[in-house]
Amino acid sequence: MKKFMNAAETMVAESVEGFVRAHEEFVVFGADRQFVRRRHLVPGKAAIISGGGAGHEPMHVGFVGRGMLDAACVGHIFTSPTPGQILNAIEDVDTGAGCLLVVKNYDGDLMNFEMAAEMASSRHRIEMVIVSDDIETASTNDGRGRRGIAGTVIVERLLGAAAENGMALADLKTLAAGLASRVRSMGVALTGVTVPHTRRSTFSLGPEEIEMGVGIHGEPGRSREPFSNADTIVRHLSEVVFNEVAPVSDKALLFVNGLGGTPPAELYLAYNVAHRFMQGHGLQIARSLVGTYASSLDMQGLSISLALLRDEEFTLWDSPVATAALRWGC
Repeated sequence: MKKFMNAAETMVAESVEGFVRAHEEFVVFGADRQFVRRRHLVPGKAAIISGGGAGHEPMHVGFVGRGMLDAACVGHIFTSPTPGQILNAIEDVDTGAGCLLVVKNYDGDLMNFEMAAEMASSRHRIEMVIVSDDIETASTNDGRGRRGIAGTVIVERLLGAAAENGMALADLKTLAAGLASRVRSMGVALTGVTVPHTRRSTFSLGPEEIEMGVGIHGEPGRSREPFSNADTIVRHLSEVVFNEVAPVSDKALLFVNGLGGTPPAELYLAYNVAHRFMQGHGLQIARSLVGTYASSLDMQGLSISLALLRDEEFTLWDSPVATAALRWGC
């Protein structure tokens, strides 16, 4: 295994330090370097905090800044941040209007964010929203429900924009609840993930196989399918996603996300296929996002996310954002 790293044990810390140095106009380290926070906090604004294991970059640290997150907590690769990290972030970025914790639906994330919220509740107003946009885990019977994957980017952007505009904590939670059934995603992979600590791939595929329904922690999907051309693969993803989104609008945001090892040319090709499919099924694609925003280390793969949004939510999407990974209107 070849990686640009010094040691697996120090890879995350060195990477996050490099990120902060590269983007000092947006971010600084929080207390004891346990989290990354927005450089310029806004007094009286509800704070938006998220986080998760490393390996998903630029999510979540790349979304810290104006119009998105106030802080992001980073754990070890594919491992939740600790309750202490999250608690320290709450203490640092709450400027008086409380904190909204945006949590992907994974056991470790849920447990640690809930624990931090409980520890902070005597001194801070805390609300928590759970992102669960992944279609492929919807039908499992293990009680966990849908995972949170690339749709998290859309949720964080809309909540961050609303908070920047002065929306109160309770109203932010209501906004998130309204989005829950209108954001859906599904992923596919051509390879597994090479994890630095184990130096092994999380799963192996033959030259004529793909993994359908993958998550963002290197976990395999729910079916192994024959490799085919892009039209066939992307149309299948698009059809499943389209059929799962609550039909409250005919205007949508279409997001094609790279999982770490897929070049832009292939992502744009996939977007073209998905766009044609959605238009052919009566959807107006009013906004688009294409690129690697919620990765799974070096996985060769992509996901399709579809968000049916209302006019006021498109206005939030379009409002100014200034982060390392997303920037417009500033």
